[in-house]
Amino acid sequence: MEKEVSRIGENVLETPEEAFQTIEQDSARAGGAWTPPDGFKGSIGSTMFDTQGSKDGTITVLLPPANIDKLPAQALVRIESLSDGRTYLGAVTEGPFAEPDGLRADSTPMVVTAVQGGLLMPKYHGRVQVEVLGERLEGGALVPPRRRPKPNSPVFVLDDEETAEVLLIQGDLRLGLAAGFEDLSVKVPSGSKSLFPRHLGILGTTGGGKSTTVSGIVSKAQKQGMAAVLIDTEGEYCAIHEPAQKKEIVDALARRGLKPEGVQNTHIYHLVGKETANPQHPSRSTFSLRFSELSPYAIQEILDLSEAQGERFFKAYDATKLALEKFGVWPTTEEDRRRLIELDEFETGYPKMTLTHLYDVIKEIASLKDKGETNPNLETRVFLERRKELHQIIGQVDPPANIISWRALMGKVGKIKRLNIFDSKTASPLAYNELLQPGSVSILDLSDTDSPQINNLVIAELLRGVQAQQERNYKAAVKEGEQPVPAIVFIEEAHEFLSAQRIKKMEVLFQQVARIARRGRKRWLGLVFITQLPQHLPDDVLGLINNWILHKINDANVVSRLKRSIGGINEALWRNLPSLAPGQAIISFTTFARPLQVTIDPSPCRLLMVE
Repeated sequence: MEKEVSRIGENVLETPEEAFQTIEQDSARAGGAWTPPDGFKGSIGSTMFDTQGSKDGTITVLLPPANIDKLPAQALVRIESLSDGRTYLGAVTEGPFAEPDGLRADSTPMVVTAVQGGLLMPKYHGRVQVEVLGERLEGGALVPPRRRPKPNSPVFVLDDEETAEVLLIQGDLRLGLAAGFEDLSVKVPSGSKSLFPRHLGILGTTGGGKSTTVSGIVSKAQKQGMAAVLIDTEGEYCAIHEPAQKKEIVDALARRGLKPEGVQNTHIYHLVGKETANPQHPSRSTFSLRFSELSPYAIQEILDLSEAQGERFFKAYDATKLALEKFGVWPTTEEDRRRLIELDEFETGYPKMTLTHLYDVIKEIASLKDKGETNPNLETRVFLERRKELHQIIGQVDPPANIISWRALMGKVGKIKRLNIFDSKTASPLAYNELLQPGSVSILDLSDTDSPQINNLVIAELLRGVQAQQERNYKAAVKEGEQPVPAIVFIEEAHEFLSAQRIKKMEVLFQQVARIARRGRKRWLGLVFITQLPQHLPDDVLGLINNWILHKINDANVVSRLKRSIGGINEALWRNLPSLAPGQAIISFTTFARPLQVTIDPSPCRLLMVE
């Protein structure tokens, strides 16, 4: 067989040199070697004609096979519409897809060969859908497009530096890497007033990566000198002062050129009588609430009082105010009296009033309404010593009868009082000036309360106190010609505090939060609402949020509702939301040119619920 092949090869004549010369001459007469037309050099594809399925704002781009992998999802492109001299910028929203030339991918020849165990491999090309972001003018400004790119316009991919500049994802606070890119960092400017003071929502199912996102933002915000306050309902952030230890996390950090490190300047606060999730933390202290800091209307809503109980609550509250004034507790000075005139009880409580004062008055009224009851023991010394005068004051407010409602009210107020979390003699109230120091991270550990009602009381006072302190800080900074220290309050389990069901019963409390949110935008005070149950957040709360980090959300109804609240996210990103891997998120910030899918950086610090 080998001899036969050799004999055939010997009989084959070589191609004459003249034949090659003739081919070269024909090529020269036809214009020489092929070169790309003017304006196409360096392009990776070209625009296609529109079809009946084309949509406004998007255009189809075709790619040669070699360039399919050069244009991943979310990539930015420049389209040079040569016929009319216009330049457009766009973003890949769908694809890249590989399609056979001249055949449908589901055509009979393709299907038959695949089913029979083979594969018909015709020549093929790539296709992507590009959303036109705008027309770029000669000076570099990007304006809304008035026209569409013409067919067969060359398309050029932007490099990472150009992409970051166009998407406005440059800054000093890094969030992660843009999905689809090799190493495109997504950053935000921490000093921008349109960022954290504009309020942030971090939503997603359990295990989606919310805690990693929160701890990462806290770590980087602390380095930028911001003040962070975390309301930690599970105790998972109580060890963030330590570097991450789990091997998988350490390896993931190394792959991104990051290293494990704890958050500096952290301090844990836990309610008096309650434990902390990390008793070994080097800086921790107990705190108590101040009853006088809470609006009586907010307290009535949080305690979930019935209409009859609420009426009696305010009668007792009014009697307590009159008693404190009559007995010289407050007001005591002219300044106090001027403050009394301006006092807004929808914002705050009555100065110097304690829960014990109110509870004593409720007990005394209940005793008076129950004819067979003996005088109860009163803890307030002045009330006990001047009991007859207290009775006269109670008569002035004309409290309603029905001892059953008074007993029910006494039971609900007494339950909170027995917790000894208000006006404690063994624990100080929160010092808000310390919480809002530059670079401080304050963790309010509520993991041991096991009561949404207590948590809501803490959150209500905290927001009120932080807002008042930030107001003072802002005025002092403006007076000195300086920028105030930005402050961020992270509210974990936000659905427990501001659920749609609770909002109906807690209108005053929500209005307080709304006022704090509106004022905070002007005073460098930002709120971060974190929840794994976004379906429980009412539209009123969603309306307060301007920036979003959306981790995996499976519920189609929730996704549909979020679409109505969050603008600018294209349909392809919404389709990705239910299938995001842990650590991935759709991010929509007011500082971005458009929303992005991002792989969040692993947390450099230790999380108790993770490690």
